Amino acid sequence: MSHEQLKAHLEFFGELGVEGVRAESLWRGRQEPEPTEPIEPAEPSQAAVQEVQEVQPVQVFASPAAALSAVREDLGDCTRCKLVGLGRNQIVFGVGNPNADLMFVGEAPGADEDIKGEPFVGRAGQLLTKIIEAIDLRREDVYIANVIKCRPPQNRNPEPDEVAQCEPFLFRQIDMIKPKVIVALGKFAAQCLLKTTDPITKIRGREFTYRDAILIPTYHPAYLLRSPSAKRDVWEDMKRVRAILKGA
Repeated sequence: MSHEQLKAHLEFFGELGVEGVRAESLWRGRQEPEPTEPIEPAEPSQAAVQEVQEVQPVQVFASPAAALSAVREDLGDCTRCKLVGLGRNQIVFGVGNPNADLMFVGEAPGADEDIKGEPFVGRAGQLLTKIIEAIDLRREDVYIANVIKCRPPQNRNPEPDEVAQCEPFLFRQIDMIKPKVIVALGKFAAQCLLKTTDPITKIRGREFTYRDAILIPTYHPAYLLRSPSAKRDVWEDMKRVRAILKGA
């Protein structure tokens, strides 16, 4: 580079505000950046993968009837507990109005229910129908289900492992129907829903808040067939049910 060219360059740099140029070779050359290792995208943690997998889309149903149909489909020809191999004929899911304000929950199907596939159709069921009619409703106005969907052998009480497998479907039924009042029929149903060991004599006649509903325990119709004197207590409970449904 000639003296005149160098002078012209320095004048140009001066116009840019550069006050001087270093003579060392380090400053005259262009410094290349040090090569770096490519950064691999980080693998998501196991916890993050699990969290993504556990997030399920919320199902929206056109009606409570459609929601109940989905629950029934999920239940399928259930083989989740040992009752499938202990003589049950069929699953007894539930029956009634999917939009019911009043829901009855019993213990488990009996022999007649196991044959017909509908809860409370035997002698106890006939008495339940009369109880429903006594508060100015029809059987088809309410919804009726059991904690257990299969008949235990010899109508024994359901065992804890059987309850654990079956009760989530009852909870889903309740959540889909959204009743105002739930009547727990008998000791087993009441204790199961309320998660208590208190006897039915201690908890009947009381009201409990349960899954956005009012839960009222009362005696099972089968008990009334053996102890007719208890019908008066059940009538008092049902009058309270009628008052709640009417907004009293």
